Amino acid sequence: MSKSKQVLELTNKGLKAGDIAKKLKTSAAYVYFVRHAAKKKKKQTVKAVTELKKALDAVESNRPKHRMQATETDLVNHPPHYKSGGIETIDFIEAKDLNYRLGNVVKYVSRAGKKSSDPVQDLEKALFYLKREIDARKGA
Repeated sequence: MSKSKQVLELTNKGLKAGDIAKKLKTSAAYVYFVRHAAKKKKKQTVKAVTELKKALDAVESNRPKHRMQATETDLVNHPPHYKSGGIETIDFIEAKDLNYRLGNVVKYVSRAGKKSSDPVQDLEKALFYLKREIDARKGA
């Protein structure tokens, strides 16, 4: 595990910067730098997900609305929380040829607040998959 990941792990356990520095045999300045960089990266990721949601909402708002009747609802093949705005999320994902992780980012962002009662949970799931994609690309 990298030293910066160790810093973040120990930070999450509640250790103070000085204690982390001693434990990892590094400077407290390095610990503060890693913490600051992690916060900045998280803010940038949240901003990217928020902008993606706004863009998808803008696309949806420009599409004609199709009102499904109760008898038309197909929760398996065409669930309404994935067809908001007249386009199904899977069609968008396939048209853009997105991989599994990025497809899930789009899926969770587009359904935020439409399926569950907690839209933040959907956005957190999107953020989880976005972070995994970023990590995969950094490791490639």
